[in-house]
Amino acid sequence: MSRDDKTEPKTVINESGIEIAPLYGADEVEASGGFGFVGRPGEYPFTRGIHPLMYRKQPWTMRQYTGFGNAEQTNERFRYLIANGQTGLNVAFDLPTQCGLDSGDPLAEGEVGRVGMAVDTLRDFEIAFEGIDLDRITVSLTINGSAAILIAMYLAMAEKRGYDIARLRGTAQNDILKEFIGRGTWIFPVEPSIRLVGDTIEYCARHAPKYSPVSVCGYHIRESGATPAQEMAYAFCIAKAYADEVLRRGLPIDEFAGRLSYNFNIFGNIFEQVAKFRAGRGLWAKIMKEQYGAQKPGSMWLRMIAGGGGGGLTFEQPEVNIVRGAYYALIAALSGAQTMALCCYDEAYTIPSEYAQRISLRTMQLMIEEMGLTDTVDPLGGSWYVETLTNRMRQAMEEIMAEVDAQGGIVRLISEGIIQAKVSAQAYRRQRDIESGKFRKVGVNCYRIEGEEERKVEMHPYHEEDAQRQVERLNGIRAQRDARRAREALERVRADARSGANLMPAILEAVQGYCSVGEIASELVGVFGRYHEPIRF
Repeated sequence: MSRDDKTEPKTVINESGIEIAPLYGADEVEASGGFGFVGRPGEYPFTRGIHPLMYRKQPWTMRQYTGFGNAEQTNERFRYLIANGQTGLNVAFDLPTQCGLDSGDPLAEGEVGRVGMAVDTLRDFEIAFEGIDLDRITVSLTINGSAAILIAMYLAMAEKRGYDIARLRGTAQNDILKEFIGRGTWIFPVEPSIRLVGDTIEYCARHAPKYSPVSVCGYHIRESGATPAQEMAYAFCIAKAYADEVLRRGLPIDEFAGRLSYNFNIFGNIFEQVAKFRAGRGLWAKIMKEQYGAQKPGSMWLRMIAGGGGGGLTFEQPEVNIVRGAYYALIAALSGAQTMALCCYDEAYTIPSEYAQRISLRTMQLMIEEMGLTDTVDPLGGSWYVETLTNRMRQAMEEIMAEVDAQGGIVRLISEGIIQAKVSAQAYRRQRDIESGKFRKVGVNCYRIEGEEERKVEMHPYHEEDAQRQVERLNGIRAQRDARRAREALERVRADARSGANLMPAILEAVQGYCSVGEIASELVGVFGRYHEPIRF
């Protein structure tokens, strides 16, 4: 039976709204803008990678996201991961810490150490990183609303252990604008929150120049309902807002732009994700060079950690998440990520077990040791499909950024809840598409097994007595510390918040005096107030 050549193929449109042709050739590349933006790896516009040899010289950093309970428990998991070949740490903090609350606060009840490590004072950091070489294992702090306090604790802990903070490497997420869009661990209103981000960037540029005080986080914007193109575009708008804040202080762009980094998501169509990152690298370099006048190549680099995309995981048939995770890792490698934090198969249910985290680690190690993902740079470069899609994705990002600027800028749109409403509506529509079967999700609305039993996944235990011990440690620290020193340090935090001075020196003095996260945040709330989310319909 012969094939009917008159049959029209179905229309395919990716999540970013770009129609995908059945076949690509040189004509499609030229129509999309040609090869002019491709370049060579390690050279402007860095589309093919920010280093000439990429993984051929050094593989990506493996930085699994972990932290739970108290500092002792988290330190134990850190050591386990390092012993199994992990090359960086990515620290999860519990919700009270993220929201600027002490473990003994009534609002923290039931949440202490539940979804991350509880941190109240510098003592918790001293315990969590005991025995870990901070020169060999770099640390990423996934913290936002209280980021200035936790960055100060990390620097104070490192300095107390004898490290020179001028040479200390590491990263803090510290992207508060995306918190207003996505996760919601805000404390202060928008403007003082941006000021605090600016304070950390300015302080680190002057005193800890190798430390990355911000990792602009498109990841959670994507998880909240943004398309891949929106994820990148909104992240770039946010990064520009932070850069503008620091430039207003008189710091030249090349003194701080090289330490801005990114955290992006990787669930979804393989080719759309790879094109998204290739396009994003070129666009960010163009923005830094043409809009900000950056001269140093490092200021134009898009340095990124590619997270596993927890939103892509499913409760149903959780073992399939192992396969999803392998493809997410493949995307990150093909996309030129500097760091991977690969989600685990049980993460849709619980804090990952040691077993699940080891599988994710082994997945990344397999790609290095057996699968050839480090053999050559940008192996999909030159593909007619990938280059066309890269051009189209870059154009889509530019259009979104232009739309944001035309509507008053990202800070205004976030302050008024406009971006939040947009991505929330998109998330609702996507969920409806999944429920209706329009968007197919394996194990959820297709390839289900009738009558299959729910798979058993080991749940991470939560012990109330651990939370009580954390509160007891906090009370003990307060009883033992120099009360006058702590009181004077907190008074300086409040005074500097009022005066407009850079708050990092005062916060550092407070954490060195073993003032708690909640005490320092309370002083800042006394000046800045608390954020109240605008509701839009």
